[in-house]
Amino acid sequence: MLNEDVMSDVPIAAPAALRPDVTHGYELTLVIPTFKEEPNIRPLVAKLDAALKGVRWEVIFVDDDSSDGTADTIRAVAQDDPRVRVLQRIGRRGLSSACIEGVLASSSEFVAVMDADLQHDEAILPAMLEQVRSGAADISVGTRYAGGGSVGEWDESRAKMSRLATWLSHKVTGVELSDPMSGFFLLRRDAFNAVVRDLSGLGFKILLDILASNKGTMRVGEQPYQFRFRVAGESKLDTQALWDFFLLLVDKRFGKYVPARFVSFAMIGGAGVVVHFAVVTALFQGMGRNFALSQAIATTVAMVFNYTLNNVLTYRDRRRKGWGWLVGLFTFVAICSIGGAANVGVANYLFVQETNWVLSALAGILLGAVWNYAVSSVYTWRK
Repeated sequence: MLNEDVMSDVPIAAPAALRPDVTHGYELTLVIPTFKEEPNIRPLVAKLDAALKGVRWEVIFVDDDSSDGTADTIRAVAQDDPRVRVLQRIGRRGLSSACIEGVLASSSEFVAVMDADLQHDEAILPAMLEQVRSGAADISVGTRYAGGGSVGEWDESRAKMSRLATWLSHKVTGVELSDPMSGFFLLRRDAFNAVVRDLSGLGFKILLDILASNKGTMRVGEQPYQFRFRVAGESKLDTQALWDFFLLLVDKRFGKYVPARFVSFAMIGGAGVVVHFAVVTALFQGMGRNFALSQAIATTVAMVFNYTLNNVLTYRDRRRKGWGWLVGLFTFVAICSIGGAANVGVANYLFVQETNWVLSALAGILLGAVWNYAVSSVYTWRK
């Protein structure tokens, strides 16, 4: 008879029905970012199970703290199928960064990325895996634009938007691929490891980020598929996602010289100047108000405008909400007030030193912009 103390140290094995055949580990990991995709989880796992017969696979859902119970549903599915895992992220958002974290949390030789909305055709996964496993390619991309592929039931406006984004990505990054905007691909782990430290993690087009970061050394294959109609959940493609795409292109083109966030911050600052002059003109010229009062109101409106847009676009992944929004506004106004004083002081000093007035003004603007960006990143939108 065994001693009870010895028995307490013996691990209890899981029921055989819950143990997958992982004698040699998983061969393929599917990384699927989710945000409010609860109705799609069970159907998607069932489709993967049917499509990947004979493949040792697992799926890691990376959920950005969905409010509809997506993470809880994944955990419930995982109780019956240990091939299913969830990585729930609190306080941060972003499809590309979710994919990066999901891949880094896996150990399989091959990794695939796809959406949770059931629009990607899981039936081509075996062909994608074989294309990479055979050595024919380092990455296999599910494409909607090669022979046999289709964008499905897109309206003309979305189709035009996709074609424009594809053209821009070709021009800016030099990536020659029929569908660089695809979110459906499979690659070797060593190919991912070769570029992971150069990825920006911005926006929602992780494939474009990977291909633009690999310096043209990655061999790319394609597998056409029919893009399906979304049944449940809601599309995440909005104006903010398009802005993220723009920032990704900026980062891949100019990121070694200037941060993409600073470009966004500066562009919004330029729009704020337009707002400032519009308010001054309306109050001083249109309504006959005192100039000093008009200038003060315009400055306040421009600061609120800049803060609001930066909160929504530039710092989307650190967005302030509720009372935090108001606290962030106060810190932003305080920071920009100091930046404005520095702007005027430097410009005036250079002008007194007989520097050209245009250059003096530009120097002041640049100093103020850098100050506002650097300090607000640390205090207003700290991680």
